[in-house]
Amino acid sequence: MGIRLPRPPVPLGAAVLLVATGTAVVLTGPDAASAAGLTFTPVADTYVQSDTAGTNYGTATQIVVDNSPVRRMFLRFTVSGVSGTVTSAKLRLHTIGGNNGSNVGGTVRAMSDTTWSETGATWNNQPAVDGTTLGSIGSVGPGNWYEVDVTAAVTGNGTVSLGATSTSSDGAYYDTRESGANAPQLVVTTGSAAPSTDPVLVGAGDIANSGSGDTATAALLDGISGTVFTTGDNVYDSGTASQFNSYYAPTWGRHKARTRPSPGNHDYNTSGAAPYYSYFGSQAGPSGRGYYSYDLGNWHVVSLNSNIGMSAGSTQEQWLRSDLAASTKPCTLAYWHHPLYTSSSNHAPSTGTRPLYQALYDYNADVVVWGHNHVYERFAPMNANGGYDASRGLRSFVAGMGGASHYGFGTIQPNSEARNSSAYGVLKFTLHATSYDWQFVPVAGQTYSDSGTGTCH
Repeated sequence: MGIRLPRPPVPLGAAVLLVATGTAVVLTGPDAASAAGLTFTPVADTYVQSDTAGTNYGTATQIVVDNSPVRRMFLRFTVSGVSGTVTSAKLRLHTIGGNNGSNVGGTVRAMSDTTWSETGATWNNQPAVDGTTLGSIGSVGPGNWYEVDVTAAVTGNGTVSLGATSTSSDGAYYDTRESGANAPQLVVTTGSAAPSTDPVLVGAGDIANSGSGDTATAALLDGISGTVFTTGDNVYDSGTASQFNSYYAPTWGRHKARTRPSPGNHDYNTSGAAPYYSYFGSQAGPSGRGYYSYDLGNWHVVSLNSNIGMSAGSTQEQWLRSDLAASTKPCTLAYWHHPLYTSSSNHAPSTGTRPLYQALYDYNADVVVWGHNHVYERFAPMNANGGYDASRGLRSFVAGMGGASHYGFGTIQPNSEARNSSAYGVLKFTLHATSYDWQFVPVAGQTYSDSGTGTCH
């Protein structure tokens, strides 16, 4: 990486890659009428390595984070031409194609040293990674884009230094600034985004009991427009009419008119989940069946029932395949109660739901959401056998943080990218024409967040 002039900033309205934890999206125009932004490539990037302490890697075509040997990577950007208040800054990194990936993509921090030498830095004289922790990347696969929010490090024009480290002995390898289209990017946005007119789908599962968690999550819904979904166990402990009236109705019940629920095992603790079907009426689909579908914009949305037969050839599975075959929408999202994939220590993966997942996969569905375990967890796109599948896999979420007491995590399952077992909240999807945004919205007083963007198949 010899001396060369920095590449001029790219207007946000030009074609740039918009990425979020394993998904690449081509953005061909500004995503908000009143927002403006610029994309910068590094003026310097390199890494250092503990067991080759005197070696400089400034001319390498990769930058690496690792913990065995220890490798730390550094990037420096010159930010210019920015006017107005910086509202967002995203660091985007592309993994090299010839590597198998890593379970940890690295933790990014700000750096006070902005004068380190790309062609002179070694382990022995490396700059300190001494600033605020900005964000982390979970597991990474080869040939994908990944994104970290670094807004806290970018206040306007000037020099920005970022350093990254890893706790894993399985290194993550990224393309450098000499990689052309795959060079690292710093995308800086100013101004305020215009409100989206695309449909919003928002909700959670494992919701109402005698505690206060559901009161707090219902307050979030008060400020979020759109369609509300539930991923089951709407009321505890037994899904009785009295419990729906005493626990659910005063909180999430005030959003009943816009709610499209799914049932959970606690709803079925009363025979046939009769109070569930009575309370929600036609919004829960045909009484006693519990599975149905509807459309939101360019999206086909399916609510399923994991408390009844789901095997291949079952009435529900055959209905699902017919429903998906009849849909003309380019994007599909499904939700039900029992998760096929989960790392929670309380309920093991519900393998009986696999035929439903397989049908969705066969018809190129995009997203699936579950409850049952009282945690939040996000998985990378996977096929029905749990294999990472960037091209056709469904991105899945466990959204059991609606109000019931939290569970914990046990063995972390493959392809788990984000987890939380302490914050109540709702999961919000903004459904664009051929893509979607997700956002974990925490209740007041809690700070956990997770967000990103994906494309439809």
